[in-house]
Amino acid sequence: MTFKTADLCDGHSDTLQIAEPGMGSFGGHARFYGRISTIKCFEDNSLVREAVGEPGEGRVLVVDAGGSRRCAMLGDMLAAKAVENGWSGVIMNGLIRDSVDIAAMGLGVKALGTHPLKSVKKGVGERDVEVRFAGIKFVPGDFVYADKDGVVCSAEALI
Repeated sequence: MTFKTADLCDGHSDTLQIAEPGMGSFGGHARFYGRISTIKCFEDNSLVREAVGEPGEGRVLVVDAGGSRRCAMLGDMLAAKAVENGWSGVIMNGLIRDSVDIAAMGLGVKALGTHPLKSVKKGVGERDVEVRFAGIKFVPGDFVYADKDGVVCSAEALI
């Protein structure tokens, strides 16, 4: 991948959504992009487990976990499944765990931070619905681009 979010902003700022700062980069791939697939859930990562178990086809899983800071929504086992199934990355409006192991994986991961406690598993949440956080709207099927400088979204492919 040769894009930089700064360059995308320079060339397309009139059509991009640019996320507010605040997410850290935790995956082995600091730069990643793909079509958006979404999950909306709160302190229950059942749908995250389900999604990463499916073919990712280079997509990015965007999870609106409500910004909860009480438990992790992605750990090393689910991240490994995402890699195995061809996901490009995960953007988490919430926390992750096993960050050292995830940093060694071929996956892009953006999250608000880390927490050692796992989430509950009750099967609650919604898949492939529009979600909003970090000042932008993530629409399933649109494109997201992420690197250490930030996250940008576009309705059209830019690279």
